[in-house]
Amino acid sequence: MSTGNLIVDLDAVVANWRALDGMTGGAETAAVVKADAYGLGAGRVARALARAGCKRFFVAMAEEGAVLRQALGPDVEICIFSGHMRGDTDMIGDLSLTPMLNSLDQLTRQFEALPGAPFGIQLDTGMNRLGMEWNEWAAVAQVALEQGPSLVMSHLACADEPDHPMNAYQLDVFHQMTDGINVPRSLSATGGILLGSKYHFDITRPGIGLYGGLPFEGAHLVASLDLPVVQMRELDAGEVVGYGNSWQAERPTRLATVAAGYADGLLRSLSGKATLWHGDQPVPLVGRVSMDLLTIDVTDLREVPESLQILGPHQTVDQLADIAGTIGYEILTSLGARYQRRYITR
Repeated sequence: MSTGNLIVDLDAVVANWRALDGMTGGAETAAVVKADAYGLGAGRVARALARAGCKRFFVAMAEEGAVLRQALGPDVEICIFSGHMRGDTDMIGDLSLTPMLNSLDQLTRQFEALPGAPFGIQLDTGMNRLGMEWNEWAAVAQVALEQGPSLVMSHLACADEPDHPMNAYQLDVFHQMTDGINVPRSLSATGGILLGSKYHFDITRPGIGLYGGLPFEGAHLVASLDLPVVQMRELDAGEVVGYGNSWQAERPTRLATVAAGYADGLLRSLSGKATLWHGDQPVPLVGRVSMDLLTIDVTDLREVPESLQILGPHQTVDQLADIAGTIGYEILTSLGARYQRRYITR
C-alpha cells in the first residue's frame, strides 16, 4: 500500500474527554468536532464520544452539522458556530440543528423562518470575530431570551496563555452581558477549562484537547502517522537530493523515499528540518518536502524499513508543529484525504 496509515485511538479521545469533564465539576462537557474532528474523522470520533455520554457537539457550519446528524442520529444536539447563514434554513430546520446566532440579521432570519426551532446566542466579549457586540445584544436580549435559547456563549481569545489579562477581561464582560439570565452559559474551550472553575459556567466545549493537543499537557496520544517507503537508493558522497539540489550527501548514504508530502498536510516548511522514526531510532528528513514524497536519510538503520513514523509517541502534533513554525491545530486539520485512517479501541 502506497498511502500513509493514520491511526486514530478512539479510546484516547474518550479518555481525554472524560479527563476534561472531570475538571469541570457539575458543568456539562460538550465536544467540538468541526473540520472533520480536526482532521481525524468526525463521524467515528463523535460516535465514540456519544457512547461515552457526550450529548452536545459543535461544528463550524451547517454542512458539517448535516454530516454529523447522519452519523449520530436524532438524540444529540448539534450546534453551529457560524449561526444561521442565508441558504441554510432548510438544512437547519429539517435536521434540527442549533445555530449560534451571531447578529441581528441572523436572529431575524431564525425567528421568521424557523419560529420555535432550537437556537443559541453567541456574544462577542472582545475577540472581534463572531457574536453580538454589547449594544446589539442589549437591543435584542429581551426578545431573544423570551424565545428560549438553549445556551448563550462566547469565546476566549487568549486562553492558552493563563496569565494573559484578556482572560479576566473577557470573563468580566461575559458576566456583565449575561448575569441574571436563566439560560445555560458557555465560555470555555480546552484552554478555558484549564483556567479553572470560574471560567466553566454551565457548558464547556473542548476541542484540541480531545485530540491530544496543547494546551492540555496531560492529554493522551490520539494520532499516529506511519508513512510507507516507496523506494530505497544508495548515494555516493557528493550526490544531491530533491528539488533545488537542496541537500548534498557528505558520506555514502542510504536514502528512503517515503509516500507523503505537502499535499498530505506535511508542510513545506518542514524541509530539511523534520525527523521521522523507525521504532526508537530517529532518522532525518533531507532535502525539500515535495507534493507527494519525502526523502529520509536511513544510513544508520540496521535494516531496510518498510515504513517510517512522523507522528506518534516520539513526536506529537505540537512538536512537529514547532519544527514547521505553526501550531498543532494546523498539522491535524491539514492531514490529507489520501491517508488510510484506521480506528482502534481496546
